[in-house]
Amino acid sequence: MNKIVKYIIILIILAVGGFIFYNKVYVVKTTYKTLSPTVGNLDIKVFGIGNVDAKDIYSINAQTGGKIVSIFSDEGLWVKKGDLLVVIDPVDMPEMLQETQISVKKAKSELNALEKESQSLKAQKEMAQITFVRYENLLKQSFVSQSEYDKAKTDLEAVDAQLEATMARIESSKIEVERAKKNVNSLKTKLSRYKIYAPVDGYVISKEAQVAQSVTSSSPILKIVDPKTIWIRAYIDERISGDVKVGQKAYITLRSKSDKMFDGYVKRIVAQSDAVTQEREINVAFDKLPIPFYINEQARIAVKVKTITDALKVPLNTLKKKNKKEGVWILKDSKAHFKALDIQAKSDNEAAVMSGLDKNDRVLIPESTKKPLSEGMRIHQ
Repeated sequence: MNKIVKYIIILIILAVGGFIFYNKVYVVKTTYKTLSPTVGNLDIKVFGIGNVDAKDIYSINAQTGGKIVSIFSDEGLWVKKGDLLVVIDPVDMPEMLQETQISVKKAKSELNALEKESQSLKAQKEMAQITFVRYENLLKQSFVSQSEYDKAKTDLEAVDAQLEATMARIESSKIEVERAKKNVNSLKTKLSRYKIYAPVDGYVISKEAQVAQSVTSSSPILKIVDPKTIWIRAYIDERISGDVKVGQKAYITLRSKSDKMFDGYVKRIVAQSDAVTQEREINVAFDKLPIPFYINEQARIAVKVKTITDALKVPLNTLKKKNKKEGVWILKDSKAHFKALDIQAKSDNEAAVMSGLDKNDRVLIPESTKKPLSEGMRIHQ
């Protein structure tokens, strides 16, 4: 009698355990959610990875050697075209310029004095010419002696020689004035190289020298980017690049702002592909540039290449492969059945189905925590 009771208790425990396992484990593992295919538009996008870059980045270099006296900008600051950016110590260049300018004034004064002297000599020559002509006529009439005539002639020749010499000095003085002016202009040009101005309205992205640092000619000091030329330099596989066209709508996601998407457009497609990676470079510009921006920051782009209208769609996470065919699991008569599909196109989260699926089908949503789906498997809901 005790053995019978014992067996009955064991059977009861097994039955209760089986009931619990069936309801708490098996049923849970075979319970799947379902969804119906939807009909609508599907945007086909081409994706790529790249970096923030710009078409025009200006390197502000020293135009002459020397010690930096002042730098009036820094990384992350905006500058306007013509703003003074850098001053390099000109040493004694200003004094040399001042001395040369004084030389110009001196040469001009000497030229002015010579010109006045020439005017005086011209007047003297005119009087000497008149006297000579008068004495020449009087000599013919024997009213003056030969010596008086010779003196008048000598006076005229002397004044003429002085005038000729003065005119030569005037020409030499003019040359000296021009030479001094050129020296002034040359020194001004050299002196201007000790001050560097912003070539464009832009954004300083790099500061590569410090105040009191000695630099040589062409040494980099600042880098400025033209914000109007900021774009994403991205790379896409050649196999999917054929549908990408300049002007197409694009979406940009920056690594520092992964939760936000920026609108943009394809601005340029580089004509030459990379022979090693078999990728093509495209440049995607922002509709509205985010501020601040960071050159070389990683970015992800998606280019909208076309739209399929009135497409029968299923989520990508419902697609599975069986016997090398892509399809979905559907629920029919409380059992799972695999349907191979003819996929027309895929977006980032949906697929457009050409054939193999009806809009009234109930598509099973696979879950990794559930029992793997198999043909004819009983499904609980």
